[in-house]
Amino acid sequence: MTILVTGSAGRIGRTIYIHLANLGYQVRGVDLTPCSTADLVGDLCDDTLRRQALEGVTALVHSAALHAPHVGLAPVQRFQQINVTLTQQLVEEGVNLGLQQVVFTSTTALYGHSSKPTEGRAAWVDEQVSPQPRTIYHSTKLEAEHWLRNFSEQTRLPVTVLRMSRCFPEAVNMMAVYRLSRGIDARDVACAHELALRRSLPGFNLFNLSGCTPFSRQDTQTLYEDAASLIRQKQPELADEFDRRGWTLPTSLDRVYDAGAANRALGWQPKHGFESVLALYDQGLAEVLPPGWQAAR
Repeated sequence: MTILVTGSAGRIGRTIYIHLANLGYQVRGVDLTPCSTADLVGDLCDDTLRRQALEGVTALVHSAALHAPHVGLAPVQRFQQINVTLTQQLVEEGVNLGLQQVVFTSTTALYGHSSKPTEGRAAWVDEQVSPQPRTIYHSTKLEAEHWLRNFSEQTRLPVTVLRMSRCFPEAVNMMAVYRLSRGIDARDVACAHELALRRSLPGFNLFNLSGCTPFSRQDTQTLYEDAASLIRQKQPELADEFDRRGWTLPTSLDRVYDAGAANRALGWQPKHGFESVLALYDQGLAEVLPPGWQAAR
């Protein structure tokens, strides 16, 4: 199997590339930014570069995209070109060159308004929840997902969409709590991509990716009204760490991303929970920021 990873210089693409290479896969990375994990450097909208990238590839991990930070900076047409048209070009041209499966990196952010609390309860967000996009980033990622579904149904190409939850540098106290409800480690994201490639499930499949949660649907009212007490009950180790460090637990959590379907279908289990967040912070890793960092900004 030769795997093309797009966006291979980004945090997620780079982590996926390294994980696959360490497992012995033949990996080819492509990105606009020169990087040790970008075997090809350039714009995939260029026909010649795109064909060069796809030559001999049997599996595509498409993680390149314009993201939330680009909203308001990049024009709408560029979002459409990168997030939708390029996805179509890569898959259609790839199939003509021998592509046999696709794993598409997506985001739980596209649930948008449907992930807000309702009637005094935190939202419980599984794959049955209909997205309600808020931005051009969300809507173009969702449009690409819909196109992939239709293409897979028409051609029987195995396509797996992985909607990953919150995974970016932020304050350690919030990152640790979010690992219980709406956050994930990039290494766990990479593991899920490899499992999706290895399983190559038939047809079109879509899964949320998020950290292990100790909560259930029955907890959504308490999560919204008194999250601190529920955390002390369900995850006392985290509560003890917060007490020891002088940090305050949140009074309310507004959503849980349910990754149970990925657990069952892919045999995937995230390994890097709140303990990993605290360990990385104690080691001085730059992506785990001091408590209150967001408020200070």
